[in-house]
Amino acid sequence: MNTIVDQTKKTVKKPFRKLGFTYLETAEIVVSLNDLMANYFIHYNKLRNFHWNVDGQEFFELHKEFENEYNTVKENIDIIAERIRVFGLKPSITIKETLAMSEIKEVDSAKMSPIEMVTEVLKDYGILHDKMLNVINASLETGDNVTEQIVTDFMRGIEKRNWMFTSWCK
Repeated sequence: MNTIVDQTKKTVKKPFRKLGFTYLETAEIVVSLNDLMANYFIHYNKLRNFHWNVDGQEFFELHKEFENEYNTVKENIDIIAERIRVFGLKPSITIKETLAMSEIKEVDSAKMSPIEMVTEVLKDYGILHDKMLNVINASLETGDNVTEQIVTDFMRGIEKRNWMFTSWCK
């Protein structure tokens, strides 16, 4: 807590405020951002494995698409971590914590067909979309328009890619 001294020389405690939000308001946002980040980490790792292990007639197309996806996810993870820093906290989750927190689960991509990989990506999109909605709801409750906009942009991208991968599966 910040302290200030008033004219009577009494020390008065001032509540923590970061960007106009209280610590409790930012805590809810940060918890939902950490949850999203944990899911993004597992999704990122899966995309890397899909990129390395895809084969068959779809190799060139999917190899490149999975690379595009994991590069986008990597950027989004960084944006989330930096947003957490804006609130005065440090993003720090271990691999063990990430695996425990994440609703997205690892898969053995070496045994998957291209269509199974894309289907798994689509399943992950559904989970990520739900996690993004949680962040947006926490942001809206607090009046944090910046976090809301950041995550809305993430959602716009996922919704478009969901449509594209769904079309590819037909």
